[in-house]
Amino acid sequence: MKTSIFEQSSDILITCAPDLSPITGREINALSIPIKQILPHGIVVEGTAQTAMYLCMHLRTANKVLFLLKETRAVNPDDLYKVSKNINWDNFFSNTSYFSIDSFVQNNTIRDTRFANVRCKDAIADYFVEKTGKRPDSGPLRNNVVIFIYWRESSLSIYLDLSGEPVSRHGYRVNPWKAPMAEPLAAGVVITSEWDPATPFINPMCGSGTLAIEAALIGTNKIPGLIRDEYAFQHIKGYEEETWHTMKKMALKNVKDSLPHKIIASDHDQRALDAARTNAEKAGVDHLIDFVLSDFQDTPVEPGAEGVVILNPEYGERLGHEEALELTYKEIGDFFKKSCGGYKGFVFTGNLELAKRIGLKPKRKIKFFSAKIECRLMQYELYAGTKRTVFKTEE
Repeated sequence: MKTSIFEQSSDILITCAPDLSPITGREINALSIPIKQILPHGIVVEGTAQTAMYLCMHLRTANKVLFLLKETRAVNPDDLYKVSKNINWDNFFSNTSYFSIDSFVQNNTIRDTRFANVRCKDAIADYFVEKTGKRPDSGPLRNNVVIFIYWRESSLSIYLDLSGEPVSRHGYRVNPWKAPMAEPLAAGVVITSEWDPATPFINPMCGSGTLAIEAALIGTNKIPGLIRDEYAFQHIKGYEEETWHTMKKMALKNVKDSLPHKIIASDHDQRALDAARTNAEKAGVDHLIDFVLSDFQDTPVEPGAEGVVILNPEYGERLGHEEALELTYKEIGDFFKKSCGGYKGFVFTGNLELAKRIGLKPKRKIKFFSAKIECRLMQYELYAGTKRTVFKTEE
């Protein structure tokens, strides 16, 4: 490419979890960016690096934002080296920069992905040495220039990863506490719940607060790029700080200062609440959330409001632990019936057998993955009225 990628258009691949791709697609459509192609693990659009900046700033459910440099055929590591060395790397960064290589490789000539990374790194180093007499530094850090290799069989694509650290890291998780839900997954769950920010959002068993924080961010139109400080695109030639500041200023104009109802996040462990409060402060939404120390059954729920209640209980992954959780899941059903009439109730779980103990018939079961665990977001319509007429039991 002869011009800056902030002016030159190319394919941009936005990667995401397969179960989140419909939601990520909705986010991209809402930004008025036409979708060119939908893939199993991502979505392709066309644009400049400035388009990629905009995507990095706004997307809640994505993982990486990759700007395509070269798409070709490569059979073996020597081919990878030749293709990599023929890219004009000094169009994108200088010999005083720091770069790293990340990759997804499925090629029968490669036993260890790291070897592909080394061959690409060597090609880039040799390119700069031959052209300038000096090679840039390289290593594992993702806080500067990041190159991404996608190599499946003989199909090779080389990208600039303009997100650097994945955009799935929204920048507020100071204290993860125990097994926290990933930020994009939490955002996807809140979006899927179709929560109306004019109504209450209740999150018993809040843990480190990710669901409550993502709800507060969504409810006030506060996007991830207003929290996170650094992206890889800031280290690419042609980047203009003023353009980024202008984008942030425009986004800030859409942020609301308050919500009609405080978000309620409860947990029986004070250490979890301390972690959640710290994270919420970093996200700038702590004033929108009431953190309550209580068992989930005692979470304060505003009566008669048509809001959303979401719980993310343990799944019972360890042997013998599942039996101990049976009572907890039964008590969730009792809590829904006793305290949550008029609300939409949701339980996110990786254990469908335990979910049956809730004792209510779910209206929807939406598949998600938490890491490698297949999970379901179970929705229950908790109509106001008598238990006999409004609650259907699980068959």
